This record gives sequence, structure tokens and C-alpha cells, in this order.
Amino acid sequence: MPMLQIVAVLALMLSAAPITANELVGVASVIDADTLEIRGVRIRSHGIDAPESQQLCTNPSGQQWGCGQQAAFALSDRIGRRTVNCAVRDVDRYDRAIAVCTQDNQDLNRWLVSEGWAVAYRRYSRDYIGAEDQARRAGYNIWAGQFVMPWEWRRGQRLP
Repeated sequence: MPMLQIVAVLALMLSAAPITANELVGVASVIDADTLEIRGVRIRSHGIDAPESQQLCTNPSGQQWGCGQQAAFALSDRIGRRTVNCAVRDVDRYDRAIAVCTQDNQDLNRWLVSEGWAVAYRRYSRDYIGAEDQARRAGYNIWAGQFVMPWEWRRGQRLP
């Protein structure tokens, strides 16, 4: 096999390895509150859905605020530049790894839901329903006022 073909095959194998591997480890960039990137691989958080980056919520006094953007900032502040471990469970139709990500043995997906920055995505998992119930009862972040569920927002529904 010519050297160029060997290099091409090795490059292809290495670029595909992170998606097919069971774990992605490294410093993560926050794309939005439920999507990270590690070493060029997009990772969608398993079992949760967070407000989209452009999504607005209302606070108890009725003022709108950028809840999607604030959720992403909260996650970015939480993880900083420290290592994140993502256990890959699947790959979605957009070729993103679907994973449960942890840092210092804390489930970041659960943290987002329990802090009121995301909701349990019941369509795909029941893992985070208890954390959502607690955040809702406490009135944390998106639960403090009104918001449209992220999957409904993506379909065009907006606050009244």
C-alpha cells in the first residue's frame, strides 16, 4: 500500500475513533447548555434538553431574559477549563455523540437539570425527572418564571 494511502486510512481511523469510543475525555467547549465539544467532537447531553441559545424566558415580574444564553454561561462557568469525561451512549442523526458527561464525578447533565438550566427530556430518558421536579418546586432559574419547553421552541412556539 502506498504511504499516502496508509496515512489517509490512519487519519480516517483516528478521526472516527472519538465518536465510536465509549468515552471522550478532555477540556470541553460549551456550544450551548446541552451540547459540548471535546477535541472536535460534538456531544449532545443524554436525557436532557436546555433552552436554545436565542431562547427567551420571563422572570416573575414578566421581564424577558436570555435563558438559553444564561444556561450556556452557567455550564461554561461550572466546568471552566477542567477536564470533562463523557460516557458515550449513542450517536444521533446529526452525528453528535449522545453522552452523560461528568466532572469530578458529578453528572453535569443532572447538575443542569437540578439547577433549573435544563429539563428532563422524557422522550428519550427518565433519568433526570426527579432532578427536574426538585428544580421546579424550588423555582430555580427557568422555573422561576415562564418559558417554552425547548422542543416546542424549536418548532416555533414562543412566549405569549
